[in-house]
Amino acid sequence: MKLKKLTALFLVCAMALSLAACGGAPAAGNSTPPQESKEVQASAPAEQNTPAPADENLSDVQKIIKEAEGMTLEELAKKAIEESNGKTFFGVGNSSRGKSALPLFIEYLQSIDSSYTMEFDWQQPKNNKIFDQLTADSLKPEGTFAMTLIQDGNQIESKMVQTGILDTFIPKEWAEANGTTADSYDGYLALQTLNKVFMYNNTGSKTYDNCWDFVAEGEHGLYMDIDSEIVGKNFLYMLTQDKYAGWLKEAFDALSADEQAYFQPTINEMKSEAEDLGLGADGAYALAWIKLWVESYNAQTDDGPICNTLVDQSATDQFGLLVYSKLRSVEESSSVSVNNINVAAYDDGYTGIGGYGYCHYLFVTDNSPLPWTACAFIAYMTETVDGFSAWGKDMGGYSSNPTVAADTEEKYGHSKGGMAEDGTTVEFEAKNDRGYDWWTTDGKLVLEDPEYCAEVSFTVGSWVEMLTKYAG
Repeated sequence: MKLKKLTALFLVCAMALSLAACGGAPAAGNSTPPQESKEVQASAPAEQNTPAPADENLSDVQKIIKEAEGMTLEELAKKAIEESNGKTFFGVGNSSRGKSALPLFIEYLQSIDSSYTMEFDWQQPKNNKIFDQLTADSLKPEGTFAMTLIQDGNQIESKMVQTGILDTFIPKEWAEANGTTADSYDGYLALQTLNKVFMYNNTGSKTYDNCWDFVAEGEHGLYMDIDSEIVGKNFLYMLTQDKYAGWLKEAFDALSADEQAYFQPTINEMKSEAEDLGLGADGAYALAWIKLWVESYNAQTDDGPICNTLVDQSATDQFGLLVYSKLRSVEESSSVSVNNINVAAYDDGYTGIGGYGYCHYLFVTDNSPLPWTACAFIAYMTETVDGFSAWGKDMGGYSSNPTVAADTEEKYGHSKGGMAEDGTTVEFEAKNDRGYDWWTTDGKLVLEDPEYCAEVSFTVGSWVEMLTKYAG
């Protein structure tokens, strides 16, 4: 929940307490309190009857954000030029492509004021250190980092937002494209949703037509270890949400009797665990799949090597769960080809979850040294195709702005296998991206919900930590 909404809630509570102290309260069913007499109004202490303006409860950066949320990109750009001309902009993120987006942003500002200059430094901490880095920077009266692009909704919620280290800015034209307003929007600002999908090498005879096939006896999928990339844990947490647990139950029901017989003992074993964890009716199916997955996947250090392995013809009968966009960097050869793999969810008759989706979120630091410039940069990335282009060239990365998403698809042609350098279409079935709408419906992509992940991190999360990983 955004801090300004918490502020509004605080004021409502304060007004209610004030009314109670005066011996009066709104009548049941009334939307407005009864009017006091002029004599009572005159005699009552001002501090008891006049709530403090909402802005008094906002930090200096939050006040700027509130003003910025009513401004167009061009208006923000002029503020940024005034604030940061000749200065250095420091950003930090989980994606290195912020470094590619900043020069484009500077060019955009220079198109408005040709004399504008700005240096920049973009950092990408490894091993999940971004949270420590932002926490340490937050202790300064004025921070080093102007903004951040960050993933892992669970830790963002618990370590960054609830602590007041990061502030959400909702750009005006982004909100309009999504049919909302900054004041009514509840949530973080996502730059994009990325997907990790199940892929398998097709040079052998084995196929995977059900998500339970990936946790069947003897299977060891290639997967970036959940302790290396924490969003992988969020995927497991989300499987326990009623919607996704229901998907796993439906996929189980579609298995043959023999296949069901293999999984049933584990599901039965998990029924008491699901009850203890307070999960819904299908929680045992989610826990069974999670247990079998954690105890079988072949841990890898990064998605790049997983992709390189699977597209080689020697990787017969192997599969993995990896970032879809990695296929873009495959260099075709006599033994290596994107045509050597299938995206499981694209196969006719495939049943169950096709992968999971998580977001890159954009925030302004609450002690930002350049808050206007940070807001303008965030608006530029979420409201223009050029601003999103550092990420838009990849399939499997979907802008949170529907207008930018549509224009990005028109520019790069991801639904047709991507575009070659000469502008001709390159046909690879696995690279024919079905798009966000398909993945989140027919493709059954499990979507990260930061609040749910934070809610179950100490229950389901502790249970996951007790599982024994595959050590093959």
